[in-house]
Amino acid sequence: MKNGFVRVGNRNLEYQLIPAHQINRPTLVLLHEGLGSVSMWRDFPIKLAAATGCRTLVYSRYGYGQSDILEESFTTDFMHNEGRNVLPQLLIELEIANPVLVGHSDGASIALLHAGDHRNAVAGLVLMAPHCFVEDISIRSIEAAKRAFESTDLPSRLARYHRDVKRTFYGWNDIWLNPDFRKWNIEDCLAHIVCPILAIQGEDDEYGTMAQIEAIAAQATGAPRVELLKLADCRHSPHRDQTQSVIDAINRFVEEIDITVSPAPTFPGSST
Repeated sequence: MKNGFVRVGNRNLEYQLIPAHQINRPTLVLLHEGLGSVSMWRDFPIKLAAATGCRTLVYSRYGYGQSDILEESFTTDFMHNEGRNVLPQLLIELEIANPVLVGHSDGASIALLHAGDHRNAVAGLVLMAPHCFVEDISIRSIEAAKRAFESTDLPSRLARYHRDVKRTFYGWNDIWLNPDFRKWNIEDCLAHIVCPILAIQGEDDEYGTMAQIEAIAAQATGAPRVELLKLADCRHSPHRDQTQSVIDAINRFVEEIDITVSPAPTFPGSST
């Protein structure tokens, strides 16, 4: 396992890379939630890599985990920027081509935006509790998270996972509660996705409803297949609430991925 930092633009991003132990497998790239990080995935990446045999990358976005501390407020297009500008650069720096993106919550939205950009080659998408648009239930839960952060031990619990927990929390919380963010919607990218999709939603998700993954199923018309997995007794984090079910579903999905479908990007210094 390799742990380190990669320079993307003018920022240092924390990452962990677990090697493959089977051949002819795509690389899995895990994209964390709005308050996630490398360490907040806990042992899920190791379990997933062991089950699938895939090389597996986990990284902390700018402002999260041990990556550079957030110095400015997020804007309403912060997920667009991550999916269309930062993630492509990160993959080139680490020489990862044609990955399967495994996104959770905000990370799943970033995965959709990345795959919906025709410049990016993606072998598949695994989307856990994705956001395609803003729902009232999301805002209510994010408001509740703010109250918890300001009145409970939540800051000390989150501080185990982030260099500057206050900046991390309010960077995420403030933009989601910004009135302008209520108009945020990425449904326009769905029809441009041309890779297989596995979308996973918990029936008890406190941050979103089944309308999110149903929108993906209805509108991702260019995808060769869209599978929906609706999990009972599962809230906003399927990989924690229903770990084995999620790993089994991803393993089956990866088994059917044709990693030769999309062309690989050209890396700096290559002859192709």
